[in-house]
Amino acid sequence: MAQATRKKPTSKAADPIVSARITAQSHFRTLRFGTPFQPRIDALAKTQDWYNWAGYRAPYSLWDEELEYFAIRSQAALFDISPMTKYRVEGPGAEAFLDRVTLRDVTKLKPGRVHYTAWCDDEGFVLDDGTLFRLSPTRFRLCSQERHLPWLLDSAIGFEVTVEEETEAVAGLALQGPTSFAVLRDAGFIGIEKLKAFDLAEFEHDGATLTISRTGFTGDLGYELFFSADQALSLWDRLMTAGEPRGIRAIGYTALNRARLEAGLIVANADFTTAEHAIRADRLRMPDEIGLGFMVDAEKDHFNGRRAILEARARRKLRHVLVGLEIEGNIPAEHAIVYCKKSQEVGLVSAAMWSPMAKRNIAIASLARPYGDTMVEDLWVEIYAMRELQYQKLMKRAKVVQRPFIKLDRRTANPPADF
Repeated sequence: MAQATRKKPTSKAADPIVSARITAQSHFRTLRFGTPFQPRIDALAKTQDWYNWAGYRAPYSLWDEELEYFAIRSQAALFDISPMTKYRVEGPGAEAFLDRVTLRDVTKLKPGRVHYTAWCDDEGFVLDDGTLFRLSPTRFRLCSQERHLPWLLDSAIGFEVTVEEETEAVAGLALQGPTSFAVLRDAGFIGIEKLKAFDLAEFEHDGATLTISRTGFTGDLGYELFFSADQALSLWDRLMTAGEPRGIRAIGYTALNRARLEAGLIVANADFTTAEHAIRADRLRMPDEIGLGFMVDAEKDHFNGRRAILEARARRKLRHVLVGLEIEGNIPAEHAIVYCKKSQEVGLVSAAMWSPMAKRNIAIASLARPYGDTMVEDLWVEIYAMRELQYQKLMKRAKVVQRPFIKLDRRTANPPADF
């Protein structure tokens, strides 16, 4: 009778058990997925400062977070937005479907245009915010922070529409800063000067097409580029080569986050908790409670959360308000508690910085109404500053101010300036 025998492995790696262990150890040493730009980003990553963005390895910084911020404000900064969730919404019923699930009137969004929008659950609480690109009369791209495919598919029942996530198939880049237009023009994108703020158009690259929109998350002159993932490296090289004379630099998230704060822009699950992530009922927010009330188009037909939102307005049931704060001193009030009269706790700071552009200590905070709404006097923030290896508690006066904290004319100038 033949007897099965196990050959003695010639090396540890040849043993299937040991091999599996090595593979598992290698897996735990791997920091998430890489984007199509990972080879270029890894080559530039001097700080090795990474974070998890929707399962992808993304940089907090690449070389110096302070100088990366100034690259946005004085040059051109390139940021990989490929991990951003992207959905293709297409079909004869695409407009009606998106008009049903989002706050703004999609019928007013013309092909070749983009608008900032949000969507809510049936109780009027915000599920997420994002950008909606109208690529043609029947084709849209919806970009967001969180993933919503099951909810979108359920909501699409009864509409003649196809919804498909294309996050992995479509790569993205944000090119932001005063020289961003000149970089794209010098890279050979003919007609880029025709794009006004929130316009989009298709251009040729490497035998295929890509979409460029005059949008961004910095409050500065800037563009976002979307294209097939297999075009990623050649497009990166094209932009970096064209942008070298104008100081183009790749950046990480920390610099982008500082720029968006100066622009008064909010981040889901940072400045507010989305409805699907909130565990406690008092963490839920309606659009009016996070500064998105301007999106609600009460004149259009039914949309998700409409009845609850309008009822909350009519009965004055809104409990919170998101405000911009200017704080005395120059110590950022990150995650500081906000008080009234130094004693009553009324809210929390979600983002803060000393703004080099505004020359002010600024913050975004969520306050319990009526504070920050009808009562804006005698507000204070509690800051803990490290001084000689010891924390010192500082109570600093704060006042409610309008957002954005800075407003740059070059963001919307037509044609864009040639810096």
